[in-house]
Amino acid sequence: MPLTDDDSEPRRRQVLEKPRFDGWDVSQLQDYIAELKAEIARAEAAIGARQGHRAAAEAFFRKG
Repeated sequence: MPLTDDDSEPRRRQVLEKPRFDGWDVSQLQDYIAELKAEIARAEAAIGARQGHRAAAEAFFRKG
């Protein structure tokens, strides 16, 4: 599959919009926090997977 111009550029991190909390009740704020925590857990899982792949590759290519 040929590379396009889009493939050669690094992906940019999406900037999250910062919502205004005016008018939000406690329940809505708690739901928002739960969504953020779930997204943080997803990002941490991705980090863990990448670190695991790297450790496996380093162990495979380790000399000794």
